[in-house]
Amino acid sequence: MNKGNLPFSGCKLAVICDDKLLVYRRDAKQGIPYPNCWDFPGGGREGQETPEQCALRELHEEFALTFPDERIHFKRWVKSHTGVGGAYFMAIHVGHEELADIQFGDEGQHWTMMTVQEYLSHPEAIQALKDRLTIYLTENK
Repeated sequence: MNKGNLPFSGCKLAVICDDKLLVYRRDAKQGIPYPNCWDFPGGGREGQETPEQCALRELHEEFALTFPDERIHFKRWVKSHTGVGGAYFMAIHVGHEELADIQFGDEGQHWTMMTVQEYLSHPEAIQALKDRLTIYLTENK
């Protein structure tokens, strides 16, 4: 574990372009957390990954987007919303031209760009992510 990182099991990454978020609709399968809900890129930690490595690997696996660690401008340890322990919530700003490189992976039904306000008010958005996004927005006015 890198100095300064608390123990964690996974990460979620708010990918922001102007006033919109990159989100995807989770699979509708039984037995997975939050089936059929709108989610952010992210997932479980592999090996001894740093939070940044975990979040950016998941972003690459899910959307074929690659960015250096330094692009992440917000990082917060939070209680995990899918189990015991902690996780990291992070944010990264991207440009329209970078979103043109998206190749959606095999997890989830489809992706879209959703306004921040639409996500915060959407009944099928994950409440824990709404809460974390609200903290991010409050601290980054």
